[in-house]
Amino acid sequence: MGDIKGFMKYDRKDFDKEPVAGRVKHWKEFSQIMPEEKLRDQGARCMDCGVPFCQSGCPIGNIIPDWNDLIYRNRWQEAIERLHKTNNFPEFTGRVCPAPCENACVLAINSPAVTIKNIEVAIVEKAYQEGWIKPQKPKHRTDKKVAVIGSGPAGLACADQLNKAGHLVTVYEKNEVLGGLLALGIPDFKLEKEIVLRRLEYMAKEGVKFKTKAHVGVNVAAKDLVEKYDAVVLAGGAEAPRELPVPGRELEGIYFAMQFLTQQNRINLGQKVDPKQRISAEGKHVIVLGGGDTGSDCIGTANRQGAASVTNFELLPRPPKERASDNPWPNWAFIERKSTSHEEGVNRDYAVMTKHFSGEDGKVKKLHAVRVELGPKDPATGRSALKEVAGSEFTMDADLVLLAMGFLGPVKNGMLLEFGVDLDERGNVKADKNKMTSVPGVFTAGDMTRGQSLVVWAIAEGRAAAAGVHQYLSANV
Repeated sequence: MGDIKGFMKYDRKDFDKEPVAGRVKHWKEFSQIMPEEKLRDQGARCMDCGVPFCQSGCPIGNIIPDWNDLIYRNRWQEAIERLHKTNNFPEFTGRVCPAPCENACVLAINSPAVTIKNIEVAIVEKAYQEGWIKPQKPKHRTDKKVAVIGSGPAGLACADQLNKAGHLVTVYEKNEVLGGLLALGIPDFKLEKEIVLRRLEYMAKEGVKFKTKAHVGVNVAAKDLVEKYDAVVLAGGAEAPRELPVPGRELEGIYFAMQFLTQQNRINLGQKVDPKQRISAEGKHVIVLGGGDTGSDCIGTANRQGAASVTNFELLPRPPKERASDNPWPNWAFIERKSTSHEEGVNRDYAVMTKHFSGEDGKVKKLHAVRVELGPKDPATGRSALKEVAGSEFTMDADLVLLAMGFLGPVKNGMLLEFGVDLDERGNVKADKNKMTSVPGVFTAGDMTRGQSLVVWAIAEGRAAAAGVHQYLSANV
């Protein structure tokens, strides 16, 4: 490293953010990339640690120390080249990845980690600004055709890799816009859609073909794709939401998180929504059930819509402020975290179980809940069951309830049924080490096979599937 004492000289500095009062009035991103000289100082904090655990913490194996050092030395063009060796879309991960690499940073053992995520997005944005990222068509073309179903991060990464290898790739997207959850799931204040569109336009210029409103298993037959293409990749995500089977669930005003988030993203894209179908938090007491990233996105969206109040309930107990003894570095730290959406106004509460809803005129008005605690561990499984705390029942006003409790895997009807692929014990698409399903020539990637996960894992899955497809096509010349 260029400055082996940099971690002693410089403190961690994050990007400046627009104050809450201003940013909740718009849907734009609100973090400001810091000046280059300040970023060099942050790159200098990367230690000469010998074993870069940050790389093992990164699902795609980013060569993090190299580009931290290159930034310190002001060699930005080399930095983007090194970054692109492992990551197709650093502009996405640099914005929405929870940065497991930073949890694994050696400096993080007893000090604030290197700002890896911030440096990553700074590199790619400077590269776009300077014109270093340009559409590059493959130097040669094979005669092999591949269909990729799904234009989320897994599908796009797979398509990008296969196109670079010279294959003819067509991406099928069931929605009217490309990008999967990047476009319709993640709010604009975390990832502006112009960022997604910019990369999609480059991929199109490089030769990747895109088809929208092409819902395989609905208006596109699976058998037609098998006949037309030399290989097919299933990258449709894990879209089956976890249900809350309690009395009153049928009341108007209770929605899955993705119904809420995708509608607002479509509105931000300029689409019209039937007022009768509008899901709005304006002036309402909003309750978000689920404490993960999706729940956080609902909180930020509800505040921007003008909610009267936002409450977030999590079923599990409050995590510790610091790592527990059974959660050592460099593993992901299971600690209490505060997102930018939490900063914008929310009442967070833990160990709360919803018992039922009540309402008036068919609309939800109250959430009825009870507090829970962990019981003793089961010797066989090592897990603790939740038990209700006697006398802890309570009710809360609820005009809008958003279910952000995770996903149970891919939708089984339609596409998966038509392809006839086997599923694993969790209900995800079963795949071998090369990402091939039980059907020869049909591969899978991302949440569809892994289960609900991160954008960075989706990219890793897409790259792995592309490698499997390329090997398969090369063996079937």
